[in-house]
Amino acid sequence: MKKKVSILFAATVVLMTGCNDFLSETPDNRASLDSKEKIAELLVTAYPEANYIPFCEALSDNVEDNFGGTEDVTNGDPWFWRDASATWQDSPEFYWNGCYTAIAAANHALRAIRQSNDSTFYDAQKGEALLARAYSHFMLVSLFAKMYDPQTATGDQGIPYVTDPETVSLKLYDRKTVAYVYAMIEKDLTEGLPLIDDHAYEGSGTNGANLARFHFTRAASHAFATRFYLFKKEYDKVIEHANAVLNVNDIPSMLRPWTTTYRTLTSNELTLTYTRSTEKANLLLCDTQSNWGTSFNQLRYSTGAVRRAEMFFLNNPAAGNYAYSTYYTNTGVNFVFKFREHFVRTGMNASTGYSYAIIPLFSVEEVLLSRAEALAMQVQLHEALDDMNRFISMRVLNYDPKVNNVTFNRLYNLYEETDNKKAIVRGILELRRVEFLHEGLRWFDILRHKIPVTHTSYDGQSLTLGPNDPRRTLQIPAEAISVGGLNPNPR
Repeated sequence: MKKKVSILFAATVVLMTGCNDFLSETPDNRASLDSKEKIAELLVTAYPEANYIPFCEALSDNVEDNFGGTEDVTNGDPWFWRDASATWQDSPEFYWNGCYTAIAAANHALRAIRQSNDSTFYDAQKGEALLARAYSHFMLVSLFAKMYDPQTATGDQGIPYVTDPETVSLKLYDRKTVAYVYAMIEKDLTEGLPLIDDHAYEGSGTNGANLARFHFTRAASHAFATRFYLFKKEYDKVIEHANAVLNVNDIPSMLRPWTTTYRTLTSNELTLTYTRSTEKANLLLCDTQSNWGTSFNQLRYSTGAVRRAEMFFLNNPAAGNYAYSTYYTNTGVNFVFKFREHFVRTGMNASTGYSYAIIPLFSVEEVLLSRAEALAMQVQLHEALDDMNRFISMRVLNYDPKVNNVTFNRLYNLYEETDNKKAIVRGILELRRVEFLHEGLRWFDILRHKIPVTHTSYDGQSLTLGPNDPRRTLQIPAEAISVGGLNPNPR
């Protein structure tokens, strides 16, 4: 008998603030989503206003015990791979709720479009809503279900895929399977992507071209497809969608200029620049309610000297010094300035409010390194090396291709791996690890490649998360289990 589940997220009653509180009006007023402008305003809330990075970083092998750093249960629980006890911002439950709230916004927009006199008039908005709905479900299934495996996906428990607007506070859903969720994601993705029209964002304000970086543009949509098919292990499609993003004539110019401009920036300037909408490497940004802007370099379980040495020196395939500007605190935290907090007051004259941090959801760097991995998996090894070296050319100080370019021999000597394909993939994963430090993507690489993780406390006690440990899958929020009857993930 199939279990039914009440999603139990805030979106079932009222969407997050946005669209001039459109959905907090009476039902008759809500029916007036009758223009592109109103639907576009609603779609601003179709992106998760919640941050997955804090717990993903703590789960991963990017962090260590920097005794003396700030103690926080949202940081400590994932480091010990305990089921989360926190429900507030930067916790898994907060992210779960944020994703389903965003999904609800997308579904309300799609219903309004379906009920319009001419749905094709809203093609661009429909495309964005479908992509946004697919994205939130993709992130949920990647975190709260087993990573996609074609051998087991038809039997692995998924997450509810919600396609209808919710009009009641408690509604029942099938959890179904990972294979089903992936099929629904792909359906929304492939239907929505051709409808995306970058011109739809041009009138969004005096700085409309930059505001587009907070929406699914064509490039951002192809970047999402690149990641989706990488996780799905359909490597020909990874290459196809990556090619739609990358400028074949000058890929290095699309990457963040760590070896040039970024080296001249102060720490404050760097935090402003890294997540700026004018940074062309940022393909999709999201403003999230989160403490990450101030906590990423203060928490006890964060990157320290040992992990930094692993990433920057011991496992570095480039045989050169990375150009990333690194800093450290008196508690031993090692970090790269990427994020900053902005505080949103609850009212014009209020002294209280919420911390927010802008985070990059997709970047050109991820697209390039995903293509390199896909090429390696397709045994196009020289092409994969070419992509690695394009990336390295913009990441190594005093880059010299004769010295720094990756070769088969260097990878063999570095990783002691005789299989060239495996050696190249390992090198790519190491490039990804250091590039996306503090951004949470390492956790997904650990899941995809079943990499074991060991956490060692300051007093020498070690804990290891093996490749098949059930704790790799985040537990479904307690309220959904206890009240809604959702099957918990095994422990």
